[in-house]
Amino acid sequence: MVATLILLLLVIVMVLYILYYGYDVYTHRDELEAETSCVKAGCFGFICLFFDVLGIGAFAPHTTLYHRFHQVKDYLIPGTLNVGNAIPTIIQALIFIHLVKVDTITLVSMLMASVIGSYLGASIVSKMDEQKIRLSMGVALLITALFMFLSAVGLMDIGGNADGLSGMKLIIAIVVNFLLGALMTVGVGLYSPCMALVSLLGMSPTIAFPIMMGSCAFLMPVCGVKFIKSGMYNRKAAVSSTIAGSVGVLLAAFIVKSLPLQVLRWGVVVVVIYTACSMLKAGMKK
Repeated sequence: MVATLILLLLVIVMVLYILYYGYDVYTHRDELEAETSCVKAGCFGFICLFFDVLGIGAFAPHTTLYHRFHQVKDYLIPGTLNVGNAIPTIIQALIFIHLVKVDTITLVSMLMASVIGSYLGASIVSKMDEQKIRLSMGVALLITALFMFLSAVGLMDIGGNADGLSGMKLIIAIVVNFLLGALMTVGVGLYSPCMALVSLLGMSPTIAFPIMMGSCAFLMPVCGVKFIKSGMYNRKAAVSSTIAGSVGVLLAAFIVKSLPLQVLRWGVVVVVIYTACSMLKAGMKK
């Protein structure tokens, strides 16, 4: 019953978000960024969100591609990621919350914590200058790379079989997910840290999928609206990512059965560390 209500609420959030997001893009249709290629941004969105469904995460590789190919200005990357990837992420959440059973209290409390964290975080990020955003994203990417490295070498495969939490473990999960929600606003993905959190607290790694996807599905529209309102995002890149990424999500969820994910994870770790160093170097320049 609760899962059904969550799914219904997600659909309502998606419809309202599409209307608000679409109105903003339509209103500024004559101001779309000339330096951004719809084809490139669409390809990036398709690739990153395709693998996002498989648990690799989209924010880190997406940041790398935007930065490396100069499609989005660095200070607009956090907003572009949150605004453009919100709809594909909601689609992911609808699929996995329906398929994977999670304890109701655990799911609802962690979702709420991440949303509150993202709302407060977006208020701060939208007021930061480009240098601070670069430094924040550099640190955030290094943290993401650490979690991805731990996953790649198998140090995060320590989960149990529980489908929920209680007591002190639940409190820890709520606090950490609140912090992860806030970090989403500076471009650090929630997936890898959330998967690590779930495993460390003794839950099945499978449980991480509806939790991390549901968290992002609720928090991204919330902070996305704040980025839209402040104009702190690249509209052309965001729309391209939304459309192509939604296709990638559906293909990955219903068609793909197996891929050499271990090789892909190591490749992503390398490019994420490279991008993090580039961001930090640029952020430390006067």
